Amino acid sequence: MTKPWHVYIALLADGRYYVGMTRLLPDVRAVRHRNGLGGQFTKRINVVRLLWFETHPTSESARRREQQLKKWSHAKKQALIEGDVERLKQLTKRRS
Repeated sequence: MTKPWHVYIALLADGRYYVGMTRLLPDVRAVRHRNGLGGQFTKRINVVRLLWFETHPTSESARRREQQLKKWSHAKKQALIEGDVERLKQLTKRRS
């Protein structure tokens, strides 16, 4: 059985959200980011903590979701993290 992929949102030290994907367990990935073992971006701006993640069966589906989330506004990502479906719908309608 192959390991699943995870798409995650982490909080950065400057208050922004970082969206990434990994095969590691998301909390392990967050620790690696904090220890400077993530990408170049997170070496400059520290990851404070993991806020949200979802699991995908393939790298292709995880990559599509990661790219989708990277295009979202901070407010829309926050609604997803908080599980606020109504707010997420409102923010999606505004862009239409």
